[in-house]
Amino acid sequence: NGKKIERLTDSPGYDAEATIGFDGSKVLYTSMASGDLDVWSMNTDGSNKTQLTNRLGYDGGAFFNSQATKIVWRAYHPDTDQEVADYNSLLSENSIRPMALQLWIMNADGTSKNQITNNGSANFGPYFFPDGNKIIFSSNLHDPNGRDFDLYAIDVDGTNLERVTFFNGFDGFPMFSPSGRYLVFSSNRNQAKRGDTNLFIAEWKYR
Repeated sequence: NGKKIERLTDSPGYDAEATIGFDGSKVLYTSMASGDLDVWSMNTDGSNKTQLTNRLGYDGGAFFNSQATKIVWRAYHPDTDQEVADYNSLLSENSIRPMALQLWIMNADGTSKNQITNNGSANFGPYFFPDGNKIIFSSNLHDPNGRDFDLYAIDVDGTNLERVTFFNGFDGFPMFSPSGRYLVFSSNRNQAKRGDTNLFIAEWKYR
């Protein structure tokens, strides 16, 4: 009811991007507690903080599946010496720059990490379908200029990529209702002025 506020983290720097499992048992969040931007989990009372990712780079935007057994998240892992140097330099200033983000899946305990996109584009806002077999997300992979974002669906093994929306602008942050009947997302469509972003709901029809 908003009357009892409890602080759950106290590490210096960035603790954000928090989401909670449908069963209410765990919170996922991105933290600088390790010295890098990693995905962590904790109990809803702030106990049992556990680092789930440990590869150099940005790991964030994590969500559980409906059973809280799997996690999907977005990641950027620098590869070359120059990329590593640039990333560490910005991180020392508590900054990162826009980058190509790829989607990964892992077990709730951080094991069995698997990359499911590898397209050199910015993929973000991943969310499990209610049955846990597919992911819906936003990407600019179709736009050579990288400015147009639409919704895509992909199987959890990285196959059967399908474009879902075809709007000339921004569609992002999709989420299903628990039943899978409705999809909510943010979009620049029908904007009153440039830059307006509003919420839209659509009925999802399975084929």
